Amino acid sequence: MPARTRVKICGFTREQDIDAAVRLGADALGFVFYPKSPRMLSTDQAARLRRRIPAFVQSVALFVNADPDFVRDILAHVHPDLLQFHGEESPEQCRIYAHPYMKAFRVGAPGLDSVQGLYQACLQYSDARAWLMDGYHDAYGGTGTAFDAQLILGLQQRLEQCPELPPLILAGGMRIDNVAQRVGLHRPYAVDVSSGVEDAPGLKNADKMAQFMAALTAG
Repeated sequence: MPARTRVKICGFTREQDIDAAVRLGADALGFVFYPKSPRMLSTDQAARLRRRIPAFVQSVALFVNADPDFVRDILAHVHPDLLQFHGEESPEQCRIYAHPYMKAFRVGAPGLDSVQGLYQACLQYSDARAWLMDGYHDAYGGTGTAFDAQLILGLQQRLEQCPELPPLILAGGMRIDNVAQRVGLHRPYAVDVSSGVEDAPGLKNADKMAQFMAALTAG
């Protein structure tokens, strides 16, 4: 169990929200590069926001089945610390950039609806820096869809004897009113929140972010 649960807040579009999240102690800030998302950023927007992130806070670039040239363009101009692959990217597609990455899994999707299926899928990405567990939805990320807690508990039991494998990040439906309970149940390495601290997609609320961080600490 980690000494503390780290926090990634995803889907930033405004400089003042970056500043607030950093001030409140977020460990990582996510930028979305998925054209179907209302949080989608242009390269120039992302580069401007990236420059506001200080040392010791990671920047994360989220992609969904993206063209490799587009990923390389973001790497060259935005310089994210970490890549997040949220689609059906193969292990080889995640590795071709020779850049630290984490892989997201939509828990409950076909093939990921059993502990064994989820475990075997995760093992294919053993070189990832983390495995992110999201809820299954037709869309990708930021939907607030929760995962099946029993599947995650089963996966964690499989991983207890394998400390060399990547840690788990829990996403999907994280909110101010449930984060303490969910962290208490799973004791994850980190949590990832997006819609749970927003007024609208991409528009973070500083008070909600503060309440989320306080609830997490209290739990």
